[in-house]
Amino acid sequence: MSDELWKRQEIESPCVKICVVHPTERICIGCHRSVEEIARWSRMSSEERRAIMAELAGRAPRLARRRGGRAGRRGEP
Repeated sequence: MSDELWKRQEIESPCVKICVVHPTERICIGCHRSVEEIARWSRMSSEERRAIMAELAGRAPRLARRRGGRAGRRGEP
């Protein structure tokens, strides 16, 4: 059998199956892509997807954990 038979042409994705969009930042808390990027993902070129994936780690700080309850009242981080 040829190795060609086992090659797959799947689209690369940073999805971790935690699909929740942050209400103010409008990015997914799982993969850090914007709603627009997620919608266009399957139509992007491999180069576009790789460029976005290279930026994703830098977006994580935008999703500061919202603190409520006692910690929020006390001003704890």
